[in-house]
Amino acid sequence: MAKKSTKRKRAGNGSDDFRELLGTLFTSERVRFLTGLALCFLAVYMGIASFSFFFTGGADQSAVEHIPLRELLSGNRQVSNWAGLRGACIANLLMNRWFGIPSFFMLFCLGSLGVKWMGICRISMLRRILLCTAMLLWSSLFFSFVFTKSSEDSFLFLGGQQGLNLSNLLIRNFGKPGVILLLTVSFLVIAICLSTKVIPALQQAFSFAWLEGRWSLPKPKPKPEKRKRAEPEDVDEEEEEEEEEEAYAPPEKPEGRRPTEAISMDDDVEFTITAPAGDGEPYEPGEVRLPVRPDPPRPSRDDDEDPYDESSMGEYDPRLDLSNYHFPKPDLLKVYDQAQIFNTDEQNDNKKRIKQTLEEFGIHIMSINATVGPALTLYEVVPAVGVPIRKIRNLEDDIALRLSALGIRIIAPMPGKGTIGIEVPNKDAQIVSMHPLILSRKFHESKFNLPIVLGRTITNDVFLFDLCKAPHLLMAGATGQGKSVGLNAIITSLLYKKHPAEMKLVLVDPKMVEFSIYSKIERHFLAKLPDEDKAIITDCTRVVHTLNSLCKEMDDRYELLTKAHVRNLGEYNEKFVNRRLNPEKGHRYMPFIVVVIDEFGDLIMQAGKEIEMPIARIAQKARAIGIHMIIATQRPSTSIITGNIKANFPTRIAFRVSQMVDSRTILDQPGANKLIGRGDLLFSGGSIDMTRVQCAFVDTPEVENIASFIGQQPGYPCAYELPEYVPEGESRPEEDIDPSSRDPLFKDAARLIVIQQQGSTSLIQRKFAIGYNRAGRLMDQLERAGIVGPAEGSKARQVLIPDEYTLELLLRRLDGGTGE
Repeated sequence: MAKKSTKRKRAGNGSDDFRELLGTLFTSERVRFLTGLALCFLAVYMGIASFSFFFTGGADQSAVEHIPLRELLSGNRQVSNWAGLRGACIANLLMNRWFGIPSFFMLFCLGSLGVKWMGICRISMLRRILLCTAMLLWSSLFFSFVFTKSSEDSFLFLGGQQGLNLSNLLIRNFGKPGVILLLTVSFLVIAICLSTKVIPALQQAFSFAWLEGRWSLPKPKPKPEKRKRAEPEDVDEEEEEEEEEEAYAPPEKPEGRRPTEAISMDDDVEFTITAPAGDGEPYEPGEVRLPVRPDPPRPSRDDDEDPYDESSMGEYDPRLDLSNYHFPKPDLLKVYDQAQIFNTDEQNDNKKRIKQTLEEFGIHIMSINATVGPALTLYEVVPAVGVPIRKIRNLEDDIALRLSALGIRIIAPMPGKGTIGIEVPNKDAQIVSMHPLILSRKFHESKFNLPIVLGRTITNDVFLFDLCKAPHLLMAGATGQGKSVGLNAIITSLLYKKHPAEMKLVLVDPKMVEFSIYSKIERHFLAKLPDEDKAIITDCTRVVHTLNSLCKEMDDRYELLTKAHVRNLGEYNEKFVNRRLNPEKGHRYMPFIVVVIDEFGDLIMQAGKEIEMPIARIAQKARAIGIHMIIATQRPSTSIITGNIKANFPTRIAFRVSQMVDSRTILDQPGANKLIGRGDLLFSGGSIDMTRVQCAFVDTPEVENIASFIGQQPGYPCAYELPEYVPEGESRPEEDIDPSSRDPLFKDAARLIVIQQQGSTSLIQRKFAIGYNRAGRLMDQLERAGIVGPAEGSKARQVLIPDEYTLELLLRRLDGGTGE
């Protein structure tokens, strides 16, 4: 019995010694610090791996999925993750299999534990763990529920696999409205637990007092002074109660200080103002004196640490390189013989017919006046009192029949006037020449940055607008109605007003014949990619590359504006001209860039989103940095002029169209279907009101004269070079030469494509469970092997091999070339 008791005593002493050892280790400051440091390093490493997953997860997906433990320990597989193979596996576990992006809450909690054990600050770990757990579950469910569709074709589950399973479970049991209600309620619960100000805010919101204007200022309530002190991040409940008791305890009488008043602006907001003592002036209750603070030092407006100012050297002249450049002469434009446009007999006859037609339908008018334009005459009718406007508007076809006119347009009422306008085409229309418009005082004295003289209005006034304020222009109309002439008028206006150092043109011409005439001014006004031979862009692939290069140019310009602390191109160039920006820091004088795209519909049909997305991005952001777009199309349908395009092109020009639906597509209202053609257009500057303009006629010989005049002068060594653009996934030449570099899945992917007769990258990615980048490389190899055709935008590639037998013959021939 003594032996048994001795053994039990020894066993008990052993367990006690082990507990003592653990207690000693974790109570040792050195061990706790080292453990906390290790946890912080682990959290940072996992954070780097998880952050890298956003950029490399697609490429590493096939390497880390279902990886054996032996290969994980050996580390033989090649991955792109910044944290290596193990980091890629950890990131795939956290971001895909577990909770997705909210997994960063787990890393935050792990890092907080490390910081606490290192003794850097006091943290309530229980509260932090509960908070991170709640946010982890809520965020995972939110991302999975909201972004379900976007995760189907992506390598990343925003809410993780667990969040997706939870979302599907809740949707099956409660439906989507129930899940939305659950997310809302749980978010409010978490917010209430985080802050004590949430409940008063909710009570105030639900009381609807803010709708009744009950923001009256309550009377000041004297309250005891609250003493402020620095509090640690982690405060126990007992300490908080003690601090509240101290705060509401009667304050001690201060020495050497004046009385303190507590001004209450709201039940929840209170601040205290104490007047300083020692100035010998008597203090009166209710008097508030605020201490005067000195003005903070103003930060330097320059981007450099040492302000750069070389204004003593004089202003920089951007035209200095081409100081002998001569602007085109107006004599290069043709002057058309203008006959007498005031045909009094025609006007009086139309007045009588309009009056008779209206009276036949019981509409009496008080007066009618005529304003003669180059192609139209505007008759302004003042109806009698009590005549409804809709009655006159409904008689449009009857008036056109009585006048034997090609088509009339009724404006009821005229903007800013108490009249109704009836636009009637003239029998003998006049040609609007560009020559008098260029010589007009309105164009010559214009202060616009990019002035465009388009033609004449119905009152024979010169119509001028600023492309910088537009800031982008959409032109549309049926074939042969004047779009190409309108584009020539726009480009001619810019060439007559801007120096080559101040403006560059990017011309896109899918028809290959409209803008080829401007190739003579390549070294003066045109811009192109560095590796392009011709500045006039005609190929769809080159158009995509150029638009993406313009996006890069846009980003580069915004970086320069940020460094210069300015908001737009005008302020930046003014600062550079005054020599307040250092060229050695990358600053340069930046010209305006005008992108002119003809036959936009043809480009959309070929490339689709590859064309539309960069155009939309430029249209959204490029206004401030001086890049402006003009696109023209003869297919004004909703498939070409999409909502994304219309939203970013507020200024629009509509030539004649055949249907009212086309007019609504361009202008969001009818009217273009009532035009008479031959340069007759409607201009909309983003408002409801439209201006009818007869476009100036610029013939091909006139454009040739202008281009030859500019091209004969000394120019720059080459065209203005846009930033170099390298497409993603571009094939390397050595892969075409060495067939041994083919992917191991090359043959299997080829058989899959031929059997399915569908050249889709997503099909390869889905069937073989590989990343998007690898699937794209496989598709490029299949194209070089002649199995599929070239990319066609967002469409699937064409399969060039009809059956499996032909494919096997091709594969044998390819293998024979490698010596297999």
